[in-house]
Amino acid sequence: MNAETLHGSCHCGAVRFEVRTALTPASRCNCSLCRRKGALMSPLFAASELTVVSGADALTLYQFNTRVAKHYFCKHCGIYPFHQTRKDPALWRVNLGCLDGVDPYALEAGLNDGASLSVVEDA
Repeated sequence: MNAETLHGSCHCGAVRFEVRTALTPASRCNCSLCRRKGALMSPLFAASELTVVSGADALTLYQFNTRVAKHYFCKHCGIYPFHQTRKDPALWRVNLGCLDGVDPYALEAGLNDGASLSVVEDA
């Protein structure tokens, strides 16, 4: 698990960012939001490892259930590039499909049991 600086963006390019993270172990989450968005997420990294290079004003925040996790989406194209985690708000994950030159289908993925953290049924 070697961290490297990677560049990424949303689909329309309004949000551009840099992140220092490893690509593996990649993971999916089984909470109600992640099941629906289907993103493959990076390993955890510190908030200081993520820099929004441009388009911070194009990001919109979505929170649900306990409202601890912060899921960010581009308000123009709807793509989810990254989120702050619920288990530890000091840690973040990035959507590996948003990273330049990364094929998320070539990576094996584990499963995070986010559903068991829910305090609301099916959330």
